[in-house]
Amino acid sequence: MSEPAAPTAASLSIFGNLFASVAEEMGVTLERTAFSPNIKERLDFSCALFLSDGQMLAQAAHIPVHLGAMPASVACAIERCSPFVPGDVVVLNDPYLGGNHLPDITMVSPVFVDGATEPSFYVASRAHHADVGGISPGSMPLSREIYQEGIIIPPIKIIAAGQRNQGVWDLILRNVRTPNERAGDLTAQLAAHTIGSRRLLDIVARNGLATTLAHGRELLAYAERLTRAAI
Repeated sequence: MSEPAAPTAASLSIFGNLFASVAEEMGVTLERTAFSPNIKERLDFSCALFLSDGQMLAQAAHIPVHLGAMPASVACAIERCSPFVPGDVVVLNDPYLGGNHLPDITMVSPVFVDGATEPSFYVASRAHHADVGGISPGSMPLSREIYQEGIIIPPIKIIAAGQRNQGVWDLILRNVRTPNERAGDLTAQLAAHTIGSRRLLDIVARNGLATTLAHGRELLAYAERLTRAAI
């Protein structure tokens, strides 16, 4: 790995906007390709980037309650589904593993650079699916226990090495009332991840992995300093 260019105030601003633009473009992709009005028109989704240790690097201006809990889901995905290879995608919605309510389905994708054996980044999305089963349409019933609310998905690879895990896909769609719409929205999340991974690799190709990671870590350190100063 080449020596990273030292971050400056100007370069941190540039990289901060570069990273944020990736999350924003993921969101635009998800909005435009989703099937359900819940995602296309109500915009109930969120997208973010993470470093290899699971720390959130950047987020779009999406849903705060999604983004606040998303790092826990990413951490669970890394812990339970590693090791990863290029083309893997993890899906989950378990509220006890960083999820919100069951309709909020999260996907997490590792991003590998230049044939590396370990991911350098992760991209993640969380979208509110209009129905995930349970005792009433919409999957937000007056329930007494979580099992009445819909299907609970623990962290599992829905895509493995670029190939759909058909058993997981079928299991999810068999437990919802609107499988065609759910399939469309899940595919839209996958499309957003493809765009996010591609844009991150573009940033690395232009600037080098060492410099990109150095700026990512310094942005996190800068955010910590600002927060401590405010407190």
